[in-house]
Amino acid sequence: MMILRTVQTLAAQTVAVRRTLCLIGVLLLAPVQTLAQETGESDSEGSVALSVEELKKKVIRLNRDLFILEEDLLFPASTQFAVFLSLDTGKFLKLDAVKLKLDDDTVASHLYTERQVKALQRGGLQRLHIGNMKTGTHQVTVFVEGIGPDNRAYKQAATLEFEKGTGTAALEVRIRDRASDYQPEVAIVEWE
Repeated sequence: MMILRTVQTLAAQTVAVRRTLCLIGVLLLAPVQTLAQETGESDSEGSVALSVEELKKKVIRLNRDLFILEEDLLFPASTQFAVFLSLDTGKFLKLDAVKLKLDDDTVASHLYTERQVKALQRGGLQRLHIGNMKTGTHQVTVFVEGIGPDNRAYKQAATLEFEKGTGTAALEVRIRDRASDYQPEVAIVEWE
């Protein structure tokens, strides 16, 4: 519990620092832009515009670095856990919804638009869940709903019991067409 409070405090501080730095960036850019507008000389306008662009680039880099720091603080590598979804269907399943349970707690649910399904069918990978998890044995269950063969409502579940070690753990929910029996197949695979 103490670690969770520390992580929450650090996350709040990171957000506060990010807001402060963005505000500083805006405050730095405003006088430079005003100066550029008031100066009539083309040489100074060019140099001021160049300075503004350099400041913008620095603010963007700083924002990226803060985002990476925030991710590292909230999801340290030793406890990080992620679940991704891939889709290789089209003939036997039209995906509608996915629900993900971790140790009997629902951690993610998603309803899909036609556009999202097409993106997944073209090879996209969706991050269903990212979070922290203790080491030990855990059970992940995924429930898939959609329109199956013969335009009938289709529901299928898959479960995987796995051992979470001290490193990052990642799982993939794979939904595929299975030509052998003209049915979709749902499987959960642990990434190495």
